[in-house]
Amino acid sequence: MIDHERDLASVKAATDRLLDAAASWDNAATAEPSRLPGWTRGHVLAHIARNADALVNVLQGLPMYADAATRDADIERDASRPLAVHLADLRESGDGFQAAGAEPADWSRTVELRNGVTDSASRIPFRRWVEVALHHVDLGVGYELEDLPEEFVRREIDFLAERFTGHATVPPTRIVAAEGAGTWTTGSPEGAEVTVTGPAPELLGWLAGRRDGSALKTEGGPLPALPPL
Repeated sequence: MIDHERDLASVKAATDRLLDAAASWDNAATAEPSRLPGWTRGHVLAHIARNADALVNVLQGLPMYADAATRDADIERDASRPLAVHLADLRESGDGFQAAGAEPADWSRTVELRNGVTDSASRIPFRRWVEVALHHVDLGVGYELEDLPEEFVRREIDFLAERFTGHATVPPTRIVAAEGAGTWTTGSPEGAEVTVTGPAPELLGWLAGRRDGSALKTEGGPLPALPPL
């Protein structure tokens, strides 16, 4: 069962961890490239802040973003701000998300995100945790997939395996985490099954498009190519 209150606490801890790390930077550090193509660290920080606002909209029954162009323009507008402004924005937007999450609500209701995607309101805090945690890794400042909490890694693999289930371009795939950390199935129901084995952080990196999968072992065929998230 999803515990949205526990996930809200995890979001707060992940946000604080990110803020503590970024507080040691200078303004020049925000202009350096992140691990996301075409984005500086400032772009990543701006996206994290604006995503908090967008998920507040979702919880309040409003459109997540006005439109894709506005979303992109807001990130571009905010990317080059001084570090102190980024940090203040991250704190304020993060606090706003926590406040929205604390409001009495029917957490079993269905809410709408971008591009017509729907989900249970109870899973929105976990989605926010994903945004903060994975983008912390994307900043390239020493926080790696191996540093993520084990619970987070397992649950995000759950989520991504579910996302690719039934996808016609992904062969039937059995995902096995080393040392008994978990087993998942994903991909199309038709065709020869491929088994992918490796440490859970490496599996997450492959599924989330953060690593190329070269550290993983496969049986039954090559490593499946995954569609973009």
